[in-house]
Amino acid sequence: MKVMVGGTFDPLHDGHKKLLERSFEIAGDAGIVIIGLSGDKFANRKQHPIRPFSQRKKELTEYLESKKFSTKWEVEELNDRFGSSLEKDFDAIVVSEETFPTAVEINQIRKEKNKKKVDIHQITCVLAEDGRWISSTRIWKGEIDIHGSLLNSGKDK
Repeated sequence: MKVMVGGTFDPLHDGHKKLLERSFEIAGDAGIVIIGLSGDKFANRKQHPIRPFSQRKKELTEYLESKKFSTKWEVEELNDRFGSSLEKDFDAIVVSEETFPTAVEINQIRKEKNKKKVDIHQITCVLAEDGRWISSTRIWKGEIDIHGSLLNSGKDK
């Protein structure tokens, strides 16, 4: 199965890892996972600082290689929230609760373009110690670490 997943992945946290691991599970050993990684211009719309694409890609690649997935994968640069998902043929997209509306929009646009609908697989967001979502924004603010552990008012950041 050909699966797409995307994000800025900065910093790469436990929520991202769950999203990626689920993508590989759905693709299966004979499948492929296409990982859209936000390009610098697109990523810099975020409220917090973003490391350069090359650094984020290196960290993402190192994580994926450490997992030794048998499924093939590739990273492509995202310059908007859709990337190649409106044109490429693929079977499924994996999203979080936060990005589910984008996947619905992708299918709507694909339908208008006479492309086949793709299955949407939504994961639940990973919760931090305080019961709120782990997010890059919270990590950058110094509230939590990449595993969702609470930090002492940002002093550990």
